[in-house]
Amino acid sequence: MSSFLQGKKIILGITGSIAAYKACYIIRGLIKRGAEVQVVITPAGKEFITPITLSALTGKPVISDFFAQRDGTWNSHVDLGLWADAMLVAPASASTIGKMANGIADNMLITTYLSAKAPVFVAPAMDLDMFAHPSTQKNIETLRSYGNRIIEPGTGELASHLVGKGRMEEPDVIIEQLEAFFASIADLAKKKVLITAGPTYEKIDPVRFIGNYSSGKMGFALAEECARRGAEVILIAGPVQQVARHASIHRIDVDTAAQMHAAAMQYFPEMDAAILCAAVADFTPQVVAEQKMKREGDDLILRLKPTQDIAACLGQMKTPGQVLAGFALETNDEQQHAQEKLERKHFDFIVLNSLNDKGAGFRYDTNKISIINAGGCTPYGLKLKTEVACDIVDHLVKVMH
Repeated sequence: MSSFLQGKKIILGITGSIAAYKACYIIRGLIKRGAEVQVVITPAGKEFITPITLSALTGKPVISDFFAQRDGTWNSHVDLGLWADAMLVAPASASTIGKMANGIADNMLITTYLSAKAPVFVAPAMDLDMFAHPSTQKNIETLRSYGNRIIEPGTGELASHLVGKGRMEEPDVIIEQLEAFFASIADLAKKKVLITAGPTYEKIDPVRFIGNYSSGKMGFALAEECARRGAEVILIAGPVQQVARHASIHRIDVDTAAQMHAAAMQYFPEMDAAILCAAVADFTPQVVAEQKMKREGDDLILRLKPTQDIAACLGQMKTPGQVLAGFALETNDEQQHAQEKLERKHFDFIVLNSLNDKGAGFRYDTNKISIINAGGCTPYGLKLKTEVACDIVDHLVKVMH
């Protein structure tokens, strides 16, 4: 049976929970699909399941301590973090979740987590009151904000014989989620995607400019998500503090709308798709003062001229097979304005967000969007921008295929 887990290297972190016995089923399922599994277990985890059992299933020594007890060999959490294609912490106790969220590196599992370069999946397992406690929920949301993927626990009878949410998700479901993740990585393979991000700064004089509040967070999240799925990404970024991490992202820094227009026109012809996420200035000063302007009189009149419309230009030059998507940030009559922009710019779809939605728009880590195309409007709830990027790229993949 072909599997997207074939040949993948998985770190399985096991913590102090009665659900630790389910790790055996996870290991067998992963290995059956061709994965290589390395277990890292906490001291408390060994109270629930023995390393001998786990080693017999994986064919590898179980790692628990920084140094092997027999020969003093150092277990390098750094090397482990570089080795893995994914890290799965299952079961994840409340204690371990708290340590992961707050960087308390007092055991091998946490230091490995902090060193991991690969995606991390966390499957909580605990009693219902512990799971529902505000501190636990805060720690889980913190892990989400770091980009970790939370595999929500199920509802049922717990070890306490109480009934509620807190039991670790079943092994086959956990494995399916890992399988789906690795399948998604390939859905933009061999594709080239152009993304614009951040604001533009239109100079008034050597020290002043016309700009906006865009942080670039949404555009950079889109770039990372496209690259994660196998695309080669051209990221044209205005002046922002964001960092592009994926090796498949080629970043081009610009300041002005004219510079962004020139870069987009240069690269778009060879792209399979483009997502125009930047908040580009609509106007720029007619004249830029060579020296700092001094305060003279009671008012100042700036004469502005329109900038080149990047979206309209790319929409006109788009060829069959290319996909073009844009953003609309509105304050009133949102859907109507977005629909008009969709048609006017020749977009295949448009992402609408409104400044009237709390937690959406500039500077926030969250966003609330609707995706509009010729077939209608699909609304989404408030999510982290990394999760919003997944929704947008999911839609992009559907349109491209």
